[in-house]
Amino acid sequence: MSGDATDGEVVSETDPAVDIAEQAATEEPELDRGIVEAWAARMISNPQLAYRATFYVATIFFLVTTLFPFYWLLVLALTPRNSLSEVGVFLPAGFNPGAFIEIFTTLPFHRYVFNSFLIATIATVAVLFVGSLAGYVFGRLDFRGRNPLLLLVLVTSFFPPAAFFIPLNRLFNMNVDVLRPLISAGSLYNTPYAIFIPLSAIFLPLSIFILMTFYSQIPDGLEDAARVEGTTRIGALFRVIVPLSAPGVATAGVLTFISVYNEYFFSSLMTDGQPESWAPMLEGILRFQGEFEVLYNLMAAASIVAVLPVAILVVVAQEKIVSGLTTGAVKE
Repeated sequence: MSGDATDGEVVSETDPAVDIAEQAATEEPELDRGIVEAWAARMISNPQLAYRATFYVATIFFLVTTLFPFYWLLVLALTPRNSLSEVGVFLPAGFNPGAFIEIFTTLPFHRYVFNSFLIATIATVAVLFVGSLAGYVFGRLDFRGRNPLLLLVLVTSFFPPAAFFIPLNRLFNMNVDVLRPLISAGSLYNTPYAIFIPLSAIFLPLSIFILMTFYSQIPDGLEDAARVEGTTRIGALFRVIVPLSAPGVATAGVLTFISVYNEYFFSSLMTDGQPESWAPMLEGILRFQGEFEVLYNLMAAASIVAVLPVAILVVVAQEKIVSGLTTGAVKE
């Protein structure tokens, strides 16, 4: 038959529609895209390139907006006092590192920093201790009225600190005979108690919420095993649950420490501004602002020195903080 293929002969059939499409694709001229259209097409064709570009843009924006103020403080601190009007945008008008020493000779600035550091440490310890107990109760115990009580605790953190100042100021300025053996004046004004007590109460709800979220993720079997060995609930909390919730504890502690360390409202109103009266670090920075002259270079140097303890703390605990912020909200 004429239509049959002979032995050893290969017959290939092609689709006419495919040939037409290939021919059209080879003959189609390239589109004359603009810069934006070409960039958009390249991002669509390569999503990884788009993600990488977005990451670099966000990182550069964060670094510029976050680190540039510190660089500007460094420029002001290194600029001599008589050349502050000539300071440039990126380079100081001169070089005078003696401002970092002058802040301690002009004022006892180290005492202001020590006051803020000690008050923040005491408040952090108090918040973590009370917050651990409350977080254990709300996170691991089931009792009637738990959710309304937790909501009531969290609502207190929504009020501005100024709303509590008038009653606390009257309370801390009262002369209480019971306090005279501990405090000669008989009142809590100009004492560290008038600072860390209200600050601990203000930042306690956030720590309770963070610790409650972590404590609720610990398996009950681990606590039951500790209880079988003879420990109490308190012992199981601090021996088993707290060590296993280290990222959450570190997150709550660091956030509380930074908030109390940088706080100025209560600290400035509960003291007379003197370092012997437990005035805070920000009060010491503002002391370089005189009646007729503002020592901007000393204020900048003092700001850099004051931020060093917080920066060191964040660098040391950054892994725990990141782990706490990323895994604390995920309940498995």
